[in-house]
Amino acid sequence: MSRKIERAGIIVKPHAPNIEKILSELVDYLEKKNIRCLLEDAAARKIHREDGVPREEVPSGSDLVIVLGGDGTLLSIAHLAALENVPVLGVNLGRLGFLTEVPTAEMYMTLESLLAGDDRIISPREMLEAECREKKYYCLNDVVINKGALARMIQIGLWIDGKEIAALKADGFIISTPTGSTAYSLSAGGPILQPYIPALVLSPICPHTLSFRPMVISLDSTVRIQLLTAGEEVYLTLDGQRGVLLGRNDVVEVRRAGCELRLVSSPLRNFFDLLKEKLGWGAFP
Repeated sequence: MSRKIERAGIIVKPHAPNIEKILSELVDYLEKKNIRCLLEDAAARKIHREDGVPREEVPSGSDLVIVLGGDGTLLSIAHLAALENVPVLGVNLGRLGFLTEVPTAEMYMTLESLLAGDDRIISPREMLEAECREKKYYCLNDVVINKGALARMIQIGLWIDGKEIAALKADGFIISTPTGSTAYSLSAGGPILQPYIPALVLSPICPHTLSFRPMVISLDSTVRIQLLTAGEEVYLTLDGQRGVLLGRNDVVEVRRAGCELRLVSSPLRNFFDLLKEKLGWGAFP
C-alpha cells in the first residue's frame, strides 16, 4: 500500500437491505483496529451518529473509501477518489455489480488482505477526462452524448486525433473506458474489454446508418464530438451521475485522464469469474 490506512471513509446506499446492521458491524470492526471512520451524512444518520460529512468530502479525508451499495453509489464518488489517489472497496448490496464486486460474505476477508498490505487485490482503472466549454470532468465508466426523452434523432460530428471520421445521426454516442465496457456501452452493442487493455470503446446509440458499428481505439487518442443539431434537448452525461445541457455546435473533447481509480477486488475472483456470475453465462456440464 502507498500509505497506511488510518482513516476509512464510508459511503452507503441508504435504502439497501440490512444497511444499518452491515454498517454498524463494519464501523465496529474498523474502530477495533484503530481505524477512524469518516461517514457520509446518510451513513452517520443510519447508526445515529452526528459526525457525518457531505459525500463529496469523504475521499479527501480518507485513506480508503468503502462503498456499501451498488455501482451507481460507487460511481458517484469514483472521480473524487481517483483525483485523491484513494483506493475504493465496493461492497455489493444489490444484484448486478461490476464495480461493487465484493459480496458482504467476502468483505472482511478482503479488508484483512488489504490491511495486510496485499497490493495484488488493487486493480488500477483508467479514467476519462471530458472537456466542454473550458470545464473538465472526470469519469470512470463513460462519457455519453444523448438526447432527452422527447427529442428526435440528433446529429453529431466525430473526430479522432484531429481526423474527421463521420457526421453521424443517432440517439446518442458513448465513449467508454475498458471498465465502462460492461455498462451502457454493452447495452448499445459494444464489446467487453478486460479492464487493463489500453483502449477506448466508441459506441453509437441506435445509429441511423447501420454500418456505423462500435469501434475500439487507442487509449492515447483524443475523441472530439460536436453537436450539430439545433432545437433539441441534448445532454452530456458523465458516468450516468452528472449531466450538462448542450447547445448546437458545443464541442466535447474526451481523452485519457491523468489519474486512475484504485479499485479493490476480492481475492477469490477474477474478471472472468465476475463476467460469468453477473451476466449469467452457462456453466460447463
